[in-house]
Amino acid sequence: MPKKLKNLPSNGEENNQPSVSYAAKDIYVLEGLEPVRKRPGMYIGSTSVDGLHHLIWEVFDNSLDEAMAGFAKNIKIELFKNNKIAVTDDGRGIPVDIHPQTKKSALETVMTTLHAGGKFGGDSYKISGGLHGVGVSVVNALSKLIRVEVCKNGTAYAQEYERGKPKTSVKKIGKCVKNGTKVIFEPDPEIFQKIEFSRKTIIDHLRQQAFLTKGVRIDIADYHEEIPFTYTFYFEGGLISFVKYLNRNHKPIHKDIFYVDKTHDEIRVETAFIYNDDNEIRENSFANNIHTPDGGMHITGFRTALTRILNDYARSNNYLKGSEDNLTGDDVREGLTVIVSVGLREPQFEGQTKARLGTPSARTAVETVISEALKEFLEKHSVDAKAIVEKCLLAQKARKAAKAAKDIVLRKGALEGMTLPGKLADCSSRNAEESEMFIVEGDSAGGSAKQGRDRKFQAILPLRGKILNVEKARLDKMLLNNEIKSLIIALGTAIGDSFDISKLRYNKVIIMTDADTDGAHIRTLLLTLFYRYFRPVIENNHLCIAQPPLYRIQSGKEVKYAYSDKQKEIIVAEINKSRAANRKARQAEENKEEETAGDKRITINIQRYKGLGEMNPSQLWETTMNPEFRTLKLVAIEDAQEADRLFEILMSDQVEPRKQFIQSKATLVKNLDI
Repeated sequence: MPKKLKNLPSNGEENNQPSVSYAAKDIYVLEGLEPVRKRPGMYIGSTSVDGLHHLIWEVFDNSLDEAMAGFAKNIKIELFKNNKIAVTDDGRGIPVDIHPQTKKSALETVMTTLHAGGKFGGDSYKISGGLHGVGVSVVNALSKLIRVEVCKNGTAYAQEYERGKPKTSVKKIGKCVKNGTKVIFEPDPEIFQKIEFSRKTIIDHLRQQAFLTKGVRIDIADYHEEIPFTYTFYFEGGLISFVKYLNRNHKPIHKDIFYVDKTHDEIRVETAFIYNDDNEIRENSFANNIHTPDGGMHITGFRTALTRILNDYARSNNYLKGSEDNLTGDDVREGLTVIVSVGLREPQFEGQTKARLGTPSARTAVETVISEALKEFLEKHSVDAKAIVEKCLLAQKARKAAKAAKDIVLRKGALEGMTLPGKLADCSSRNAEESEMFIVEGDSAGGSAKQGRDRKFQAILPLRGKILNVEKARLDKMLLNNEIKSLIIALGTAIGDSFDISKLRYNKVIIMTDADTDGAHIRTLLLTLFYRYFRPVIENNHLCIAQPPLYRIQSGKEVKYAYSDKQKEIIVAEINKSRAANRKARQAEENKEEETAGDKRITINIQRYKGLGEMNPSQLWETTMNPEFRTLKLVAIEDAQEADRLFEILMSDQVEPRKQFIQSKATLVKNLDI
């Protein structure tokens, strides 16, 4: 028998606790779309700029589902000055007849009821995207105003809503020619922190969707400027066009792009890939047109098939001898640009953000389709097959050389007890949470930083000259560079397949370089190194950039620092204003019209810093290293694909893309050192 609980307070009055009612009347039931307005983040992720754009994606996804089902060929997105967005398609049009369960128009049911739509059963949509099928009703709930116009069988209908509730009934508004749906909505300023749409974000998303849905025309029109901005996407090539676009700044090693589009067990598998002459792996995966940045079962199936088939081909053609020489997954994916897209009826995503596909059958379908198609591709394209296998063998050779070099670096660190290289001045604290390391350019700045730092928690690693550009070098060559070896040992995380972020010795790794072009170049080289080989350091918010002042401004005994030209102008203006006010006060007091001798002697002295070495230790501490006053820029990866593209343009050995980038940005350059 369970023990009886004694002295249990019955109403909260005991133990001096206030009496709180908790009965049936205290259970709140949110009806209709109230839950969405109450907790919008649960449905669109956030009320920031990402959530704002998610409204467009949800309405657009409905139109795209019509296109994927074969009923729509044209979709148009319009951006108006009054924060209104219109999405129009030429699909079948949302039904307007009475729904048998709700006894309301099917249009009103879809717009005002969560989990109501054609994606939850039947054959209306065999494949669909959207946010768990709640899309357009969530947009309705989070919009100040929304109007839906439907053309169906020659008759035009319309209905308007305000914050999720119908303002009008579904009405006939005239005749029309083509079936379709138009949704015009205005996001609710009561919900969103700021209503400001990004044209670039919208264009990038629509371009991606157009690649994934070949043969569908997607138009965008932005009316915010005097001359409207218009753009159109239409790709007959689908994923082949997508691969060419992603590969536009790279040199392929073979002529023909691998492509397959087949269905296995009711799962559509569409994949395209090509190999380049660089070392990076570029994998892009989608499920029902939804980007899955963390991959999932479809990517696992692709990798398994790719590794097995290339090993089989290499062995049958005498490229490989013993079993110990098998190509690994990393070997066969080096230099690969691939897109894996699957379409399935009921995808299982891991997490609300759908970052990873968890449907097991997707792995089987992709592995089966890729295995058959790749085997056929290699047999038909022998020249391409040879280039691919030789690329994989080169990657294998480099991997073995890199392992040997890495072992030497790690062994050297172990023999030294992982004490940092002699050039590094470590902090006394062994608590990584409170420790930080400054990577400093040159011995001069390193000397000032070592003298000015707080030795308890700040470590200084001075670098000599510019480190190796890792975008142009393999790991084995990179590990021969003394500066990089010192940095690896100092961080404590190791590198490559031995990398372990939990062993990072510092909570903050701070890049501190001069405020000139050389300093910017060194900073870019270091950012390339961290992005390519220590990305978790960035992703876990450990990498920062120090912001040293550009100017030292002195007026009399008063000294101020400016971190930009604009700030310098503001400080100088404030000093002049203060001096004028003081002079006026003294003149009024002494009844004098002329300036005093003291006023003439006080001038503003402005010093432009070009290097950290120009600052003495106390100035460097005060302006750049003291946590109480310094400014640090956190390095974050907002768009990994765009970041990858920019690093390749700026740091690879391909000259033409870099030349074009510099020419396009030339007018934006300021304060170029001569």
